[in-house]
Amino acid sequence: MNRKLFLLVTVLTFLFLSSFILLAAQSNQSKSSAHMKRKIVIFQENILNESARDELIRKFGGVKIKDLDLINGMAVLLPPQAEAALAKQVGVRKLVDDLIVEAQTPVKVTTKKIPVQPPETLTWGVDRIDADLAWNVSKGTAVKVGVLDTGIDLTHPDLKERIKGGYNAINPLKSANDDNGHGTHVAGIIAATDNEIGVIGVAPEADLYAIKVLNRQGKGYLSDVIEGLDWAISNNIQVVNMSLGSSSGNDAFREAIIRAHQAGLVMVAAAGNAYGGAVSYPAAYPEVIAVSATDAFDNLASFSSVGSEIDLSAPGVFIFSTYKSGSYGTLSGTSMAAPHVSGAAANVLATPVKSSYDWNLNGAWDPDEVKALLEDTADDLGNPGPDPYFGSGLVDVEESVTGYQTNP
Repeated sequence: MNRKLFLLVTVLTFLFLSSFILLAAQSNQSKSSAHMKRKIVIFQENILNESARDELIRKFGGVKIKDLDLINGMAVLLPPQAEAALAKQVGVRKLVDDLIVEAQTPVKVTTKKIPVQPPETLTWGVDRIDADLAWNVSKGTAVKVGVLDTGIDLTHPDLKERIKGGYNAINPLKSANDDNGHGTHVAGIIAATDNEIGVIGVAPEADLYAIKVLNRQGKGYLSDVIEGLDWAISNNIQVVNMSLGSSSGNDAFREAIIRAHQAGLVMVAAAGNAYGGAVSYPAAYPEVIAVSATDAFDNLASFSSVGSEIDLSAPGVFIFSTYKSGSYGTLSGTSMAAPHVSGAAANVLATPVKSSYDWNLNGAWDPDEVKALLEDTADDLGNPGPDPYFGSGLVDVEESVTGYQTNP
């Protein structure tokens, strides 16, 4: 073999072995990452600074996803074998799962999208809760409502006038535009504009903020929900609608909800779509207004979760509203019931404080005061008094805003 041929063979062999080693390393790294779990670490106050926290996670083979300032925590990818040891480290208070949360719409629902702008209609849900009878007093003007969901169609003709901002907690470098449709549907129920096309929301002059925490499949992580709540607090959002849920809660979820409540956020959440099963989280937390779904005959929807945590009920069956790509569609779910209540809360916040509910005498609506008013003015359904199906009853916007009821 001559010298040139020998060198060529040597180089080719080296390149082959290098590529093989690199591919093997990448494969091992991929396998390692695949076995890592998403966790949320909650740190003790004033023990570790940010760099010390980052170093601690690296020490145990973890990868930082994002900081969660609202709960003094961090979302991480962590090798399962490191969990027990990390949880015992100085400065670490809790280590919990980064739970999966999902949009609360039943799977088997037919959605008919309408690609053109139809003439404006008053949907049966908005009509049933007497929202239109309250508009001479309040339309939720300038109340800031955050929609924690799949985003909102930012250019929808029936919503763009109402959308005042947003945030993508999944990827802050991208917009909060809706790539699923669920969040846009929810937003239209809350505050679709009175503009002669499509639909009218419960609070048609409220300001909408798209807070994207769910992906195009309608799924997401608790850490993104926590970041979304933190963004809402930082941007002085007054009402947040969470038509999403998880079958379980944990300390990270609980602490985030408590701190959001303490910050003054009125939080409304879908009860879940597992009839006979437990109310989902965050609706199950006492600081959150949990909403079950009803049909056009005031019956409990066949899919609605029930339980002692239910606070109110609202229309959630065959609800027509805005949808992605400038269209409209019909969906069912407790996801559709919750925004009826969020719109009602916006209307309340846009009215002067009723002295009997200003418990703190601070001249402003607090979350517990809004919740109490909506419960006290709800139309009782089912057995007399609060029950695990309808809570205090069907939300009544007219009575909550005006103090009287035209139609029962």
